[in-house]
Amino acid sequence: MSQQVQQAPAGQHSHAHPHPPKPAQQVMPAPQPDPVMQARIDADFKPVDIAVGGPSTAFAFCNTHKLEKCKQCNVDFIALNRVSKILVTNPTLRCPPPPTVVQQKLSQAVTNMKDEGNNLYKLNKTREALSKYNMAASIAVQRPAWENAAILREELSTVVSNRSAALLELGDYLGALVDAETVISVRRQWPKGAQRIYA
Repeated sequence: MSQQVQQAPAGQHSHAHPHPPKPAQQVMPAPQPDPVMQARIDADFKPVDIAVGGPSTAFAFCNTHKLEKCKQCNVDFIALNRVSKILVTNPTLRCPPPPTVVQQKLSQAVTNMKDEGNNLYKLNKTREALSKYNMAASIAVQRPAWENAAILREELSTVVSNRSAALLELGDYLGALVDAETVISVRRQWPKGAQRIYA
């Protein structure tokens, strides 16, 4: 006579004995905001009438004129929309990303513009070189706030230093001095800023 043994489904026993009750999962209550901090936030809060649009409706504009930067409405969403564009075009990017994440295309654009300016400067096309340095500086300051500030300081100081030399050659002594002082304030330990002032 053969005996059949029935097996219990996985995770269950076929025999009876007491089991300790499973501890109930504790749900942590949501932390309460600091009342002083909340009062400060509430006091500074100003509602803004905005419109959203663009890809993924992720971009902000003034509601009345549909502009990113509107003097009449006293709003400027350019920086916010720049960050939004980065996040929309990089869906796998953690928010905010670690400071080691660097926009390589931005760095390449700054370098390309600066190099074009340098080549024009060597050919004594100083005014055209100045235009390239202006564009390089405009691109350099578009770095997101979470990136390492040293990258911005290095790129901007180099471009502005070159622009200072171009302005000096064009006879714009005040502009050249302002740029030289900017280089010193952005990158204090770099001797080229002081060299530009005493040039």
